[in-house]
Amino acid sequence: MDETTEEVFDIEDYDDFEPAAAEETDNASETDGPPRPIVWAALSSDEAEYEWLRLNEWVEDLRRTFATPAQIIPPFWHRHPILVEHLSALHTHWLAAYDPEQHGSAPFGWIRDLDEWKQRMREQVAMIGTRMDADRPFRAAPWPGEPAPDSEETPPAVNLADRYDDLVTFILWDVRRRRVIEDRYYALVAEVADLDQEGRDDQPPSAE
Repeated sequence: MDETTEEVFDIEDYDDFEPAAAEETDNASETDGPPRPIVWAALSSDEAEYEWLRLNEWVEDLRRTFATPAQIIPPFWHRHPILVEHLSALHTHWLAAYDPEQHGSAPFGWIRDLDEWKQRMREQVAMIGTRMDADRPFRAAPWPGEPAPDSEETPPAVNLADRYDDLVTFILWDVRRRRVIEDRYYALVAEVADLDQEGRDDQPPSAE
């Protein structure tokens, strides 16, 4: 982990994690109706930090409750967007099925859909090649003329010896990556605003 990341994050903070966005997110879910899908690519850095840990906690409960093998939920699922999307979709489905306003038979529908979901996950995990004791990057083949991925888009090396440490390291990397994008965006917005203001200042005063 680089020096910049250590200045912003402290892994020890995750032992008693209470994300700043948690209260706002929980309140929103209570007042805005049924659970909404998570669009991971559109999350801010703070939102992503919260959603990562919330999803991981739920996945831990899921694999223990249903004794799900690593061929379906591998330990390093967080490193593969396609597995994150599948798990996140199942989580949202579960939230909707167990919502207090939901019909009493909705959980049965979720458990029925779980069997289909397991088959999909088994196929995806086999295609990716991630296992209990091994993991490798899995990306779509680049199209002709497509630029190589930026170094900032490359996550740190996997820690096969400690899954929890690898998860935290990966989350810290992802949050920092999103913050870099946000900082660039806000800097661009500020630059455009300054140029607009300069253009206004250069205009001659209107004659009255």
